[in-house]
Amino acid sequence: MLPRLTPLLAAAEGLPPLFTLLAVMLTTVVFVSLLLLKLQQSLLAGYFICGVIVANSGVLDLLGGGESEARIAQMSEFGVMLLMFTLGMEFSLSDLRYVRRLAFVGGGWQMGLCILIAGAGAWIGGLSMTGAILLAVALAMSSTAVSLKTFQDLGLESSTGARMALAVAIFQDLFIIVFFLVLPLLLHEGGADQSIWQRVGSLLGRGGLFVILAGVAARWVIPMLLNAVTRTRNRELFTLSVVGSCLGLAFIGGLLQLGLALGAFVAGLAVSESIFKHRILADIMPIKDLFLTLFFVSVGLMIDLQVAAIYWKPILALTTVIMVAKAGLITLIARLLGLAHRQSLMAGLGLCSAGEFSLVLLQKAGHAGVWDSGTQQTFIASAALSMGLLPALMRAGEPLGTRLEKLGWGRKKPALPESAPMRQKMSVMHDHAIICGYGPVGQQLNKSLHDEGVSTLIVELNAETVSLLKRQGQAVLFADAAHAETWELTRLSEARMVAFTFPDATLTLQALSQIREHRKDIPVLARARFASDVERLKRFGATVVINDEIEAARAVVEQGRVL
Repeated sequence: MLPRLTPLLAAAEGLPPLFTLLAVMLTTVVFVSLLLLKLQQSLLAGYFICGVIVANSGVLDLLGGGESEARIAQMSEFGVMLLMFTLGMEFSLSDLRYVRRLAFVGGGWQMGLCILIAGAGAWIGGLSMTGAILLAVALAMSSTAVSLKTFQDLGLESSTGARMALAVAIFQDLFIIVFFLVLPLLLHEGGADQSIWQRVGSLLGRGGLFVILAGVAARWVIPMLLNAVTRTRNRELFTLSVVGSCLGLAFIGGLLQLGLALGAFVAGLAVSESIFKHRILADIMPIKDLFLTLFFVSVGLMIDLQVAAIYWKPILALTTVIMVAKAGLITLIARLLGLAHRQSLMAGLGLCSAGEFSLVLLQKAGHAGVWDSGTQQTFIASAALSMGLLPALMRAGEPLGTRLEKLGWGRKKPALPESAPMRQKMSVMHDHAIICGYGPVGQQLNKSLHDEGVSTLIVELNAETVSLLKRQGQAVLFADAAHAETWELTRLSEARMVAFTFPDATLTLQALSQIREHRKDIPVLARARFASDVERLKRFGATVVINDEIEAARAVVEQGRVL
């Protein structure tokens, strides 16, 4: 441990150990993340590095040792559940309809070949059959969150390469649902003294019961609960209901020995096609980010630098093999499915790392004693390192592909059309008007803009109105305009104007702060019930403010003259 830190940490002994540890961790995360942002690197790498620093600095021993680490691990488990919940929400059967060929053919070949090659290599390398299967599945999975986020950062979210990555990610999600069901069987949980047929029967029974309970919750319980909560217009209660639904199904999955992560993932699936999806994403994102940070930090806490230093060669070798082999294999599959060379390369690079599910599986395998600690260190470090390197590799991939095309690589080769449908959050809305509120004023503005040929996006918190607009084919978000995440979903950077058609100045001011943080130039139309609110709204960024009192007075005067 650094000598200068010893007196400071010793003075903190009177504080709760977990609080002190969290303060040290999160403060370190902030400074390391700022440095990585300067270097345009992934923040996930920063979280992992912070965990490594804390684990190997002696802080854990001073702040309670294993007890503090166990509490952090429990909090990270909550982060995993919220991660699985959001991944479940981002899964969409409507997306699958558009990319089913890429998903089932491309994803099937990718998972099948990766599992076969990795499993054979692990078996030859001396792992048990269970260890080989778990490692093969873990290495075959890719990081959906990092990949698609990097495609968006590069402005390539509508490219064919991103569509291929999305399709394979959907297939991986389907695969992991089934694999989580059989995972307790592989790890001999809940009945090591039973025969294989008894364990299979028990698994099928518990799995069937969970499917029934999850289906009832998805079809009736959760929608009825969220409908009732939205009528109260209480933001805190809505967030609490969402988290409660997630934890409730996760709890059921845990009671049935199917895993907390599977229950949370199914809870996300339960609302993935509902009108509440975008509102939930906006509400849950800040909470998820916090606990997801703890998850990746906890992964770093598992790394012993002294042991990793001994195994540094296997770690670098395995990371290189994972990324090169998966990139090459997926690029080849994408080419065989008709993608152009450059887009095939981007799809391959986007899916070449390990993923969040990989870390979950490796952690479970390590806790179950499937392999020794040195092997666990190698696998965890390699998976985390591949995820940290992914954004930089993808940024280098686009100019590399362009350069290779200029040299004649893939010239005059067939390619899939770039304009094929993407998931809604990747839709190509451009030069659209964002209308917040769909009361009488919002309806008239929406109709007028449509008559002028301007596309619109409605942001509304009335569930019945949102359902009606979706049936009519109107682009609509069930979301709160005061949330920063809402404005990311609206594609504010591509919009032509924003209109607040309700006279609530407090809510409009909250939303204005979010809008002006992202777009200084976009025109904003607002309403104010009272004259005192007009200047305040203009001062905070409203371009035009309609005063209800003045407009009502003008209408009264005009009607009085007519009468």
